[in-house]
Amino acid sequence: MKRLMQLMALAGLGLVLEAQQIRLDLDHLSSKASETVNLSLNGATLQFAAKFLNGKDPEEAQVRKLLAGIEGIYVRSYEFNDKGGWSESDVERIRTQLRAPQWSRIVEVKSKQEGENVEVYLRTESQKTSGLVVLAMESKELTVVNIVGNIDLNSLSELGGQFGIPKVEPAPKGK
Repeated sequence: MKRLMQLMALAGLGLVLEAQQIRLDLDHLSSKASETVNLSLNGATLQFAAKFLNGKDPEEAQVRKLLAGIEGIYVRSYEFNDKGGWSESDVERIRTQLRAPQWSRIVEVKSKQEGENVEVYLRTESQKTSGLVVLAMESKELTVVNIVGNIDLNSLSELGGQFGIPKVEPAPKGK
């Protein structure tokens, strides 16, 4: 019976890791952080929430459409009173999971002056976007966002300028 329980626990862990796509092994930072965010929304929770969105309202309809393919949203964010609350090895644990051929880094922004770094990774399978990871690092803050599922990038871009999402204008032709 004990062996069966162990196998069931391992199978359950495998399902959780598949849903998250990456392991967010950052819990050790909680004890050092002055503020933490731990958000784990699975597909069932997201679909339940989507039912409360008004399909006749254009903005809410777009969110509803976007959520249709999402299997989970996972966020870990840690703020510290002092520098050194997180280390480069903490971030490297995440980065090692974001390797080709399934993952590709599509954005990297580094600001030495501000001490802010942002990296965005996409996971593709059969030419479909199936995951998104954002790493946002500051000297006193570390945030990791993992969105799992069929992500319609067109729908995501259409939400620009709404719900606090910045509007990104396409570059003029020829540039």
